[in-house]
Amino acid sequence: MGITGWWQWVIVLVIVLLLFGRGRIPELMGDMAKGIRNFRKGMSDEADEAKDDAKTVEHKAEEAVDAKAAKEKS
Repeated sequence: MGITGWWQWVIVLVIVLLLFGRGRIPELMGDMAKGIRNFRKGMSDEADEAKDDAKTVEHKAEEAVDAKAAKEKS
């Protein structure tokens, strides 16, 4: 049997408020929002690093091709 009545939800809410306190729930939600923001920032930082790494590899490959072409001309 599940929680179906409105009075049962009130009892659950009262128990949650007693356990966490009235000021603790907004604090927990704020901490969760900060965690999500930091996660998104970390993901975008990793994507930027991957793009930079790809550009570096591409640049080194171009330099190697240019050096080989210059060596063949000599």
